[in-house]
Formats: sequence, C-alpha cells, structure tokens
Amino acid sequence: MSAKPQFKYYLQSKKYLIDEKTDIWSLPIPLSIKKPQKAEGISVTYGEYFYAVRSFLEKNKFKSITSAISQHLNQNIKPEEIQKIHIYSEKHGEFYHPARIEIYINGSGILFVLNAAISSTGKGFIKREFEILNKLNNEFSFSFIPKVYSQGETCIKNKNIEISMFLGEWFEGFNEFHISQNKYKQDKKDSNIKIVIWDHEKGNFFLSADETLELYSEVAMILTCYYNAETFEQIFPWHHAAGDFVIKLQKNNMETKLITVRQYAPMFENKNEIAKNNTDSDIYLMLEAKLVFFLNLSIRNRLDRLDGVGEIVWSDDIAVEGTIKGFLKGLAKISSNNLIPDTLAFDFMNYISCFTKTDLLELCNCIVNTYNPMAPELSVIKQNLKNHVDLLYDGLAKKSELITAQTGGF
Repeated sequence: MSAKPQFKYYLQSKKYLIDEKTDIWSLPIPLSIKKPQKAEGISVTYGEYFYAVRSFLEKNKFKSITSAISQHLNQNIKPEEIQKIHIYSEKHGEFYHPARIEIYINGSGILFVLNAAISSTGKGFIKREFEILNKLNNEFSFSFIPKVYSQGETCIKNKNIEISMFLGEWFEGFNEFHISQNKYKQDKKDSNIKIVIWDHEKGNFFLSADETLELYSEVAMILTCYYNAETFEQIFPWHHAAGDFVIKLQKNNMETKLITVRQYAPMFENKNEIAKNNTDSDIYLMLEAKLVFFLNLSIRNRLDRLDGVGEIVWSDDIAVEGTIKGFLKGLAKISSNNLIPDTLAFDFMNYISCFTKTDLLELCNCIVNTYNPMAPELSVIKQNLKNHVDLLYDGLAKKSELITAQTGGF
C-alpha cells in the first residue's frame, strides 16, 4: 500500500483547523448538557475524539470508508486512492457526537457522517439506530433518511474508554432550522416568530410564509411515508428542538430530510388497545390508528425550542395547514407505492369527517395524557390545544370539501 492519506481536523468548518499544537486540542468535549465536561465520570478531549474517529476510519486498511465510497460512486475504490481525509467536529449532543468526514479522491471531496456515542445510553441508542436505518432503507423505497454503511467500536488509548460509531450518508447542503424571534417585522401581518435556517456558509436567514408552510408539510409527509398502516409502526420520538429534520433551499425548491431515527415501533402493544368495544374489521382499526398517528403528528409538529436551545415554543398556525397537506401527500405516496390500499387515503377523510370538534379535542387530550408528565412541553401543549383542534377541524373540513369536489386524488 502507498503512503497513507493526510488527515486534518476541524471544528465544524474549514475556518477552524486544529492540531496537537492548538490549546483546544487538550480541552474536554461537551459530554452532557447538565454537566458539560463529564458524563458518567468520563472525560474525552478534542484530540482524543479526533484520534478515535481516525482510528475507526483506518481500521482494517480503511475497509469501512472504502466500502462506503465504492457504494456511493458505484465503482470499486482501493485504499491507496484516498488522498486526504478531513474530519470536522460538527456538534456535541446529549447522546451523539457526529463528525463530518470529507474524503478526497482524484481531487474531489466526498462527504459522510460518522456518529459517535461515548455514554452508555448513547451506545445503546447508536447500535439500535444503525439497525433501524438499515431496516427502513431496505423496506421502503423513499430516500428521506440517511443510508448507513458500517458500525463498530474503537478505544481511547490509556483511558480504557470505548466509543461506538457508525458511518452513514451526509446530506450535503442541508441545514438545521428552528423557531426564532422575528425582530425585523416588515408589516403588521408579519409573524412575531419565524423559522430561521442555520446556514453556516451563507449566513442565517428566515423562511417566508410559503416556505414555512412547505417545511411543515414536508415534515408531516416524511413521517407519514414511513408509517406502517398495518402494524402501526412509526418513527417516534422525533423533535424539532433536537434538529432531527434538515432542509436545503435551492432555486425556490425545498428538500427536507430526517437525519436520525431513534426508534421504529408500533404505537400500541396490540390492536385491542384501540379497538375499544368495537368489533369492526381491520380496516376500522387501521383508520383509528391512523387518526391517532395524525393527531399526535399535528401536535408534535408545532413544538420547538426558541433558537434550538431556549424555552419551549409553539409554532404559528400555518403549521396546522402544512401538517394536513403533508399528511395527505404522504398517504398518496404510500398508496402509489402499494404500501396501503389505494382507497385508504379517501377512506380516512370520510372517516375523520364523522368526528365532531369535541370528539377531536377529547381524543387529543387522551393522546397528551400519555406523554411523560414531567415533559417540559406539556404546559405549552395544554395551553394551546383547544385552539389547535379548532384550526385542525376547520382545515380538515375545507380539505374534505375540496377532495369531494375534485376527482383523481389529493
């Protein structure tokens, strides 16, 4: 094998190149939100973190990274073709410490993500997430979640600390977003809060009302696409506050991706939980479960933390319209992929039209009562729930009228 590739280490962007000579190299990375320097008595420096990532990539003669590149390019790549590897420490969360990996071959860079978990809780999550992402990518034809390539462990020398990692697809050009205070209102109609995009390259910017509507629609559509109407399996939990969704705006075209899937499981342990005293067919159970999924989605889609780290905030009403639009769009997509009967989306609209506003509010309250009573968002939800259901009911009624007046689907 020829000379090994050159490694360089950065803090998020190329502006912050670091190495053994820089002060930050020996400083500890944040391992816990509550106790930033340590978690479970563990301390890991930036230098140790970067070398652990490098060790994972170098393992077995760069097997994991050459395999990932070969799949990405659809051609066989050998280790000696790798010229440079740049490792960017992106962020440090409660459980994961993702790094962006830039591999140079023939002068061109190819990006991947390497998720790392140091805490015992994080290690449990990361192994499960690798399996879930593999499962969903194999079972669904959609490409809204990252592909994954390899997983494994590496140790920090002299500390006996094991780090679990997996290599996955990096969504290039996508950025995190959050609700933020609108300090530059153009007119009285402008909202007090807006969605801000964290664009580290071009600078942060606010979304327009139309773009915000489309964003909430895309989120609802993605989650609906991965909902299994027969088993009631869903992607949950997910959080806007955690930056689970990212978007890319290019020439008035919006793309949205879900970058993490912590769990994929049924909403209910068994179908009898939602059957109540009704003995109707499975189609009834599927519709009732879908209603619970939709109502929960409509509530969760409105929650965030101000600027990603502040207090719990409730979105503008436009999120309701976006959620309805995206949910129906998702139903149409899974129908066209033969994942559910073609008529089920129409059946759902007929089914939900039988519910009164009071019925929907009662059901939403039942859903909220299943949340963790210590969850910080609970008071915000309860304060806004009645108005939320009013908007939801009116929005569904309008959509139902529109569908009835049209033919050929949504």
